Amino acid sequence: MASIPAAADAPAATIHETLDRAAAQTDAFLSDFLSTQSQCPAPLMEAIRYSLLGPGKRIRPALAILCARAVGGNQEDAMPAAGAVELIHCFSLVHDDLPAMDDDDLRRGRPTNHKVFGDALAILAGDAMNTLAFELLAVGVPDARLALALSRELAVATGAQGMIGGQVLDTCHPRQADRAAATLADLQRVHRMKTGALINAACRMGALSGRATPAAMNHIDAYGKAIGLMFQIVDDLLDVTATAEQLGKRTGKDAEIGKLTYPSLLGLDATRRHLTEQLTLSINAAAALGPDAAKLADLAHMLAARSK
Repeated sequence: MASIPAAADAPAATIHETLDRAAAQTDAFLSDFLSTQSQCPAPLMEAIRYSLLGPGKRIRPALAILCARAVGGNQEDAMPAAGAVELIHCFSLVHDDLPAMDDDDLRRGRPTNHKVFGDALAILAGDAMNTLAFELLAVGVPDARLALALSRELAVATGAQGMIGGQVLDTCHPRQADRAAATLADLQRVHRMKTGALINAACRMGALSGRATPAAMNHIDAYGKAIGLMFQIVDDLLDVTATAEQLGKRTGKDAEIGKLTYPSLLGLDATRRHLTEQLTLSINAAAALGPDAAKLADLAHMLAARSK
């Protein structure tokens, strides 16, 4: 990995403890929400819970919570946004792992959803989590204007101009001849859509829940865009430098199928320089928000240096 500057104020354990608390609170919130789905068939609920409440870092919910706090809001108001983003993220993972997509057997150190429940139920579990995200915002956010704003953020980040569009660009990758002419702008477009859009939405939805001012929202947006791109750069690096045991999933698959990645386009050294650039942008954006955003800077450092 790149040589990453150390966080200035808090030791690494502090941000890890913060993330652990956010993950536990998000899981409890989502478990309570799932308990309201009394008419859901038992096999479908089992498949949903398997992926939604299984092992995971819950980075996106944590971003929603921390961004709400960074603009002067509170965690309770951010929980519907946090839960909705995690539902969408898990839906995307279940579908990404399917044989028709990335065809993965492992996710977070466990068999993927379709390996446990079969392709059909995995598809339906993903579909259900997608719709549950918007139901959660509709019933969990009492302010109708805010619920609408959050739903729009999530829909745009999830859909044709965001994560799903990015997955098309990533999965339906160019032929070898086309990849030879690919540019950094082409690569960043894929990454900003496929991974960055939902991460930025988590930040923006948290800030909206915290009633951010327009000026604060601009800084949150800059932070979210930098973090989103940085997250995928690290993923690209780990796919070629980490082991399957470290990541809990198969590695080296991008190179096997010829996907466009930072290392394949730029090489490892230039990729690490781009990582450091995005880290600097995220830290500067967090600093502009003031002392309440210190945890966002800590999280940026942690994500840039992560090994799984």
